[in-house]
Amino acid sequence: MPHASVFLEVIPAIDLLQGRAVRLYQGDYAQAEQVAADPIQQAEIWAAQGAPRLHVVDLDGAKSGDPVNLPIIADIVRKLAIPVQVGGGIRSLERARQLLDLGVDRVIVGTVAVEDPNTLEAMTQALPGRIWVGIDARQGQVATRGWLNTTPLPATELVQRVQAQGAAGIIYTDIGRDGTLAGPNLEQLRQVLAVSRLPVIASGGIGSLTDLLALLSLPGLAGAILGKALYSGAISLPEALRAVGPGRWQDLPPETGSRWA
Repeated sequence: MPHASVFLEVIPAIDLLQGRAVRLYQGDYAQAEQVAADPIQQAEIWAAQGAPRLHVVDLDGAKSGDPVNLPIIADIVRKLAIPVQVGGGIRSLERARQLLDLGVDRVIVGTVAVEDPNTLEAMTQALPGRIWVGIDARQGQVATRGWLNTTPLPATELVQRVQAQGAAGIIYTDIGRDGTLAGPNLEQLRQVLAVSRLPVIASGGIGSLTDLLALLSLPGLAGAILGKALYSGAISLPEALRAVGPGRWQDLPPETGSRWA
């Protein structure tokens, strides 16, 4: 039987705070650093460099519970030919529909998956294949509301819950590694992948091409989100794409790759 093959999708991130493109350190809003003068122009740069998709987070929305940077998101989607996935403050079916109507490819929810599972299920039923869940964790425990609240809920338990509710995929962020360039939390990612039948995208701590190559050793991992590594120059997007992006394929045993292919 032939092996299933998947590539590791390399996805640049743009985090929006008060209309600016910023990066946080371990999710701390007080340590926001502006990384681009114009988020729309930066999105166009990543697309021109070959990004297969863009990851956009409305940090203001994550705190307030209501998307704040919709005009900028709408401009980014309108000007880019590549798909854009968006998270931050999306806690109702109406908001999810609004973003999809703007042309967003994937809607990423987080807090609602923990605090209002019924709404998550309503979203996944009404918008099949379009709702991804962002699972952000400190030491394996899920954080919500823009990472301001840490819950006792284990990330692996939430993975199992949301896949049963029809989520299309998972974006797993290790908050302790986020913005540090210290390398991804491979052990925690293995635990998440062990219980997931959904595609999983890794985020947090990726600081070198070596880190990206290490992620290739994790069967079932669908992609990696890069933020600070790109903005600091630790990784160039074209180099990352040549190393592990489209065209670099990982052969997996059929019983592993078929989980979500």
